[in-house]
Amino acid sequence: MNPQAKLIFISSLLLGTTITISSNHWIMAWTGLEINTLAILPLISKSHHPRAVEAATKYFLVQAAASALVLFSSMTNAWHTGQWDITQLTHPTSSLILTAAISIKLGLVPFHFWFPEVLQGSSLTTGLLLSTAMKFPPITLLYMTSSSLNPTLLTTLAVLSAALGGWMGLNQTQIRKIMAFSSISHLGWMAIIIIYNPKLTLLNFYLYTLMTAAVFLTFNSMKVLKLSTLMTAWTKAPSLSTTLLLTLLSLAGLPPLTGFLPKWLIIQELTKQDMILAAVIMSLLSLLGLFFYLRLAYCATITLPPHTTNHMKQWHNNKPINPMIAILTTMSIMLLPMSPMMASAL
Repeated sequence: MNPQAKLIFISSLLLGTTITISSNHWIMAWTGLEINTLAILPLISKSHHPRAVEAATKYFLVQAAASALVLFSSMTNAWHTGQWDITQLTHPTSSLILTAAISIKLGLVPFHFWFPEVLQGSSLTTGLLLSTAMKFPPITLLYMTSSSLNPTLLTTLAVLSAALGGWMGLNQTQIRKIMAFSSISHLGWMAIIIIYNPKLTLLNFYLYTLMTAAVFLTFNSMKVLKLSTLMTAWTKAPSLSTTLLLTLLSLAGLPPLTGFLPKWLIIQELTKQDMILAAVIMSLLSLLGLFFYLRLAYCATITLPPHTTNHMKQWHNNKPINPMIAILTTMSIMLLPMSPMMASAL
């Protein structure tokens, strides 16, 4: 892709995100979401492969439907209350429609079907943008309207997302699809706590972004798209594979790694809200996610390919590790001791 064109698209992504997260008026928020959608489409379809074009088409149709619902929700609210302010979403029907619209935009169950397909059709770097940056504006809208959302509906969506994200990731062999289902299950953790402690949702999102960026950039550096190629990655970059093991375990939420912090705080908050059953169910469902992260980690580090392989011999890759991967991986592994400071900021 032409560097100037890429610069324009990335700038548009930043502009759209900034407009949405800083706006008070529904129309401005909607405009930012539209700019975002239009800016990411060329990045998804840049390879001109039929799969990429199909992914871009699916993404456009789904996001257009979600944006129309956001507009419909805000207009219904303005019709009944005379308010266009995002924080004044008080009409129950409007908040219901908005929850559905944001769920479609984020890929929460039962509106998740588009996300694994779109991620599978994109490159790893575009997949990283779709999993992190593109989720930020819809999450800020949920954050701003959290006081008027329906707790029962969001808890149901969250538990279903954690269940299906874990369950459907078990049988996958494609790395991007595994990361898509991982994203869906993490979104379940964010959705369940948004009403009770919105700042905790944002903390969870920031840490999820950190860990996912480290994993995607590592896969991109190794040029890995399938589990079978991941099995031969150890001989190319042993140090990178070792750090990938720790980052994946952090993403699974194992102590004493960074990923344990949001799960710990969310379970604590749920028990404070007398939602013991929800906390137990979410904890058990995170075991499904742990299984496929362990599978990835096993393929990356413990499995050595047989000696009679018919592919070209993979020699040690002596290229230095990208400093960005090093920084993100370190943060993904070692932030847990800072938890008292983060908890006090909430």
